[in-house]
Amino acid sequence: MEIKIDFNKPVLVGNELEYIKKAYENSHISGDGLYTKSSQSLIEKIIGVPKTILTTSCTHALEMSALLLDIRPGDEVIFPSYTFVSTINAFVLRGARPVFVDVRPDTLNINENLIEDAMTPHTKAIVPVHYAGVGCEMDQIMEIANRKHIAVVEDNAHGLFGKYKGKFLGTFGCMATQSFHETKNISCGEGGAILINDIGLVDRAEIIREKGTNRSRYFRGMIDKYTWVDIGSSYLPSDILAAVLYAQLEKWQEIQAKRKEIWDYYDSHLRSWAEKNGIQMPTIPPYCEQAYHMYYMVMPSLEARQSIMGHLKENGIVAVFHYQPLHLSDMGRGYGGKVGDYPVTEKMGDCLLRLPYHNGLTYDDQDKVIEALLDFTE
Repeated sequence: MEIKIDFNKPVLVGNELEYIKKAYENSHISGDGLYTKSSQSLIEKIIGVPKTILTTSCTHALEMSALLLDIRPGDEVIFPSYTFVSTINAFVLRGARPVFVDVRPDTLNINENLIEDAMTPHTKAIVPVHYAGVGCEMDQIMEIANRKHIAVVEDNAHGLFGKYKGKFLGTFGCMATQSFHETKNISCGEGGAILINDIGLVDRAEIIREKGTNRSRYFRGMIDKYTWVDIGSSYLPSDILAAVLYAQLEKWQEIQAKRKEIWDYYDSHLRSWAEKNGIQMPTIPPYCEQAYHMYYMVMPSLEARQSIMGHLKENGIVAVFHYQPLHLSDMGRGYGGKVGDYPVTEKMGDCLLRLPYHNGLTYDDQDKVIEALLDFTE
């Protein structure tokens, strides 16, 4: 059947095209133009982070965080195994050994009760991932990190504008990273940002992003010429992408409200059905304000997940699974990962299914998804 309801679809929400045109009129479409600076300032204003630096991707923001922490061969970094490969790669590229931890069976976030046992004298950082935009247990994670003098970098790719106990995600660790990929709530196709809460890291972050030069200080008139002063790379996005991003950030409240409507509609129509059929639905702790990034279901088995995904496809609906356990990947096995190490992660890799979810989804679209799901078990 011809696809009728996509899993994801990019949507214009405001002045994206107008701002792209203005970027050209400003004769500045490379990085650090008007829209780069405006986007950074708006994020800082909304969530109260001291410094935001746009990057070409969340992957690059993570790579910058590894450089800023001076990660070296022999260092160990703690991650959930249930995450995207970029979370790990950024640190492995610097020579770190990944140490995996299982996730909680309710929120699918890193299990905070397992972190301390995974630590060794070589542990350099903890990287919690706010899965689906629901906050990890940051009180306990930060208590462990502060007591052990270990850095925390929040992978907040899913969680922009989500909160944990009234505080925005991305404002707990010394740094956090954001994604503006096509599948995210706020998107410019490809893009990211590093949020810096430790102001002592800001100057070096600017240098690393500018290919290891002190070019940013030069443009601020602080020095009369710039030169190569550190390691770095080209992590600066085009101002064309930043123009798209700024237009979306201006509409962040409308976007979040729309995504909340979508999430609530799915939940109100499917939760009772799911409970009757042994299907696990998302858990949102009462002290978390989720970012409404996705709606997922955890099916009873791999076979059930594949069957219902196939049934939806037959009805023109694209639903997809998510992460595969990194400890069972070819690379992960090289670091000692084996079947049975992290059972919750392994179950999620087999059983989790994500429903269509994007800013242009209509109630009619959702009704078709819901009807197909209910029909599958009747």
